[in-house]
Amino acid sequence: MSLSSAPVIVTAPGEVYNVSGSQVYLSCEAVGVPTPVLTWKKVLSGKKRMELLPGDRDNLAIQTRGGPEKHEVTGWVLISPLTREEEGSYECHATNAKGEASAVGAIYLVESSDDIIKKGNGQTQADKPLGKLEEPHTHTLREVA
Repeated sequence: MSLSSAPVIVTAPGEVYNVSGSQVYLSCEAVGVPTPVLTWKKVLSGKKRMELLPGDRDNLAIQTRGGPEKHEVTGWVLISPLTREEEGSYECHATNAKGEASAVGAIYLVESSDDIIKKGNGQTQADKPLGKLEEPHTHTLREVA
């Protein structure tokens, strides 16, 4: 029998750097009993306001799936194509009956692919459909027309 426990973020979103027009994602893993519910918010400049995602953005998708471990949940913010408007900080928020936890990641727009740095678990991602629930894979950048 499992005892109840508040959520814990086991993998924070990290940071991702990419060029305009690319496809990027941030991911987040949380564990708790009962299994937490994940939501994503974009941190808006000034007054610590946040926008619940996906909102009405047609280039942004939120995916969530159970696992990989028991009582764990994994979520992603997927953006394609990346524009200046999506640059900024994103909060992964995990909630269950015992409490809540959150972690912040960031997406940075850079001028050229030479400026791309990979940190944390944010990855560059291109030519991948948003509809699949498998772990996102890293691909090379596609040419921006």
